[in-house]
Amino acid sequence: MVQERFGHSLIHVKPNRATMTLRHPTIAEIDLAAFRQNLRLVRQRIGPHRALLAVVKANAYGHGMIPISQAALSENVQGLGVAFVEEGLQLRRAGITEPILVMAGFLPEEIEELLEHNLTPVISHPDQLDWLRRKTDPSARAVGIHLKIDTGMGRLGLLEKEIVPFIERARASKGIEILGLMSHFADDDLTDRRSAEDQIARFEKARKTIEALEIKIPLPHMANSAAILSLERAWYGMVRPGIMLYGYPPACQPQAAIPLKPVMTLKTRIIHLKRVPAGTPVSYGRTYTTRRESLIAVLPIGYADGYSRVWSNRGQVLIGGRRAPVVGRVCMDMTLVDVTEIPAVRLGDEAVLIGSQGSETLWADELARQLDTIPYEILCAVSHRVPRIYRDGGVS
Repeated sequence: MVQERFGHSLIHVKPNRATMTLRHPTIAEIDLAAFRQNLRLVRQRIGPHRALLAVVKANAYGHGMIPISQAALSENVQGLGVAFVEEGLQLRRAGITEPILVMAGFLPEEIEELLEHNLTPVISHPDQLDWLRRKTDPSARAVGIHLKIDTGMGRLGLLEKEIVPFIERARASKGIEILGLMSHFADDDLTDRRSAEDQIARFEKARKTIEALEIKIPLPHMANSAAILSLERAWYGMVRPGIMLYGYPPACQPQAAIPLKPVMTLKTRIIHLKRVPAGTPVSYGRTYTTRRESLIAVLPIGYADGYSRVWSNRGQVLIGGRRAPVVGRVCMDMTLVDVTEIPAVRLGDEAVLIGSQGSETLWADELARQLDTIPYEILCAVSHRVPRIYRDGGVS
């Protein structure tokens, strides 16, 4: 069964070739069963007594923030992590009432909506505390915040010298309560273990500094996907899995400590076939010329859909259970592939750009290695123009 989101309602449709013709031929198929299984594997790994914050920022890494958040909450996660206030508001508008942590901060003009919709901000600068204080009512229920410490990322967070003055100001703010203390690993795949241990040491020092001021912060957290997989010391009271929920270990590592399953399949269909003689240039700029009589397939996907122009003359797609090379430049709306070696190819045949077909696979981690990047970027690049189709059951 497939769930297709239309506004805030879900339409159930039976997946078959006929229904594929009712929408744009390029789709991102999201396997919610695989997502839930990945989440359960995280829970099994960290145990029942730690909180689990599912990171759903950046449209759930391209997978669709609202359906993914609903799936995560069905597994009893303790909260959702977004980057920006607007992402949190999207979840609230969808009827989600559970805790939402806004991890990338906020600006003064966003505070009223942040407070009105009960979003929990991460504070990483003293000025943000002052902005909040001016908007909070000391006689009302305290506003909960998480405090971020810069332990080596050099991005957001308080420096060591700023911690004590900040805590003193927070203590004087009757309408604000510090619920969590967090930091962020600079080496996000933790291949540099010494750097990670140094950051943990700085985090521990910050905790002790705060405790010496007789402030008890109930929820410390630092562990990303890599730490969940390989650094138990960083698990603390809550973990923040991101990329692993979507089926990939961090930084293109070939193996994970737990059997993750990719959640997104990106596919389209052949909309045109053209047999051309040897010596025929194809696509913009004539960057590719056929060396033999060739059968060229046109796919209705391009860089406007998130299939990067970088794949020009170097990418591959799966057609008929085999790999077909991308030829010529990737266009805004179309990509050309050479299907000369694929038998019995025909109009309407499926082409898989991320996923599996027959015995062949082409997942985001392989694509990322080819481009010297990370799976996060491959998945997040899939644009909003591509419909997301939500599958309830796993794919065999």
